[in-house]
Amino acid sequence: MALIRLAASRFSKRTVAAAAETPKRIWLDKSLTSSFTPLRCYLSTEASSKPESVVLGENIPAPPMVYISGEEMTHYASQLFVEQWIKPYFDTSAWEVFDLSCKSRDETDDKVLHDAVAAGARIGAIFKEPTITPSALQVKEMGLSKAFGSPNGAMRRGWNGITISRDTIHIKGVELGYKNQVLFERHAVGGEYGAGWDQVGEGTLLTTYLPKDGSAPFVVDKRDLTDENNVVVVYHNPYDNVRELAHLFFQRCLDAKVTPYVVTKKTVFKWQEGFWATMKEVFDADYKKAFEMEGLLERCGGDLTHLISDAATMQLIRWTDGGFGMAAHNYDGDMLTDQIAQVHRSPGFITSNLVGKSEDGNLIKEFEASHGTVSDLWHDHLAGKETSLNPLGLVEAMIGAMQHAAALDVERNPEDVSKVVVQKKVMNFTLTLREAMHNTFRYGQGTRDMSGPSGFTTEDFISKVAWRLQRYLAMQHEESPPPQLHEPSRKYRRNLNVDTEAINKMFQKYDKNGDGKIDYEEFESMMIKLNLAPKLEKGKKSHNPDV
Repeated sequence: MALIRLAASRFSKRTVAAAAETPKRIWLDKSLTSSFTPLRCYLSTEASSKPESVVLGENIPAPPMVYISGEEMTHYASQLFVEQWIKPYFDTSAWEVFDLSCKSRDETDDKVLHDAVAAGARIGAIFKEPTITPSALQVKEMGLSKAFGSPNGAMRRGWNGITISRDTIHIKGVELGYKNQVLFERHAVGGEYGAGWDQVGEGTLLTTYLPKDGSAPFVVDKRDLTDENNVVVVYHNPYDNVRELAHLFFQRCLDAKVTPYVVTKKTVFKWQEGFWATMKEVFDADYKKAFEMEGLLERCGGDLTHLISDAATMQLIRWTDGGFGMAAHNYDGDMLTDQIAQVHRSPGFITSNLVGKSEDGNLIKEFEASHGTVSDLWHDHLAGKETSLNPLGLVEAMIGAMQHAAALDVERNPEDVSKVVVQKKVMNFTLTLREAMHNTFRYGQGTRDMSGPSGFTTEDFISKVAWRLQRYLAMQHEESPPPQLHEPSRKYRRNLNVDTEAINKMFQKYDKNGDGKIDYEEFESMMIKLNLAPKLEKGKKSHNPDV
């Protein structure tokens, strides 16, 4: 009998104990062990080496992606986990890297930003580290030629931004703010962020609209300014893409099985009515029945509910069970998702995903952490002090970008089987990475924001996840296929003394038609004559079996 080496790590204590209580002899087909090599016994029937599994040093060609590097502590941490978690498995030479640090933007007169936006529109999958939009003080401190604007605004315009999806991140078994997922869609364009403004004195302000079709212009707003000191602000909200935002939002809520809400201040800001009206129209036409079937409208009275933004701020604090989604204008979405981040522990525990659309109709997705560059830890790092940065949001962004890049690569090369293989490998790798990182937190080996003063430093945490990731991926690979286990024929037992000629004669006796087989009637006759047929219990009637 061949020996079988059991991979103990694959069995729970309960499984091992159960096996000990009911021992069974397991034989191995000798054809599999002509020359003995220790084999592993599996609980599942899956193939031992999954086609989507990844091997250390495999150098898988990572699908094309735009990598936007930023600065300070988040840049340092991102570089660490790319080197330790990703490059040992993937060849990232197809990634197009753009340095959006203030220094690089200054040296290129912001050409690097324009190049990054163009590459993102072309490729469609972007990972972005947090960047700095320099204040007047930082312009002096960094020796910049001017105060560069936020790169995020240029990206949202350049990628036809529809929405910024910000969702809570959850680690099973770890209590954060919300028990279940909270989703948010923040309209990615319009509002105060692109406003024109000036400081003026007394006078008259006219806001005049000149139609593109050449028809007569008209005054949108006229007001007399009587104060000596005024700040005048003019902005607009583009509504062409609200319908696309609605489809993205409602489908995501359905997939996550959460209840949707739409948030505006339309009772006061009458111009926001169009946002709500479009969202409601799309919901009623395409999604209401599906939400009803899933029972997701029971908590909101059976229909899509509108929340005034003031009420939404209060509900975000009260609804800590989670299980809901909200959609709002750009500014409201920014403020409300900051509140969600605080309820759910910190901005490091929510995602930030800009969704736009390319000219050919493909979704452009840019993934980043929702927090900034973490300047305080960077200053500690520069001073030689220990730091403990939690990279959860950054890693979720990398996972999302890699997955979207792989999906786009398959869509653009539908006949290339190798692209499908790589996509499966990317999916398996990223899901395994997430599990390795989450388990590191669960085992009390997280960063200090999660594990207290005894928590790991930035560098030690990333090294621990790298170690755990390598272990998990290695477990998906085995030296050889699982053995095919079966019970061997009893005739090979040493103490078995059987007259095979007599057995052959008995078989021929009961094989009435001589076809070399015994059918049910012949078998029944044999069992009765040998007095082996089971007796009928009292009160039961016999009936012909269904054979």
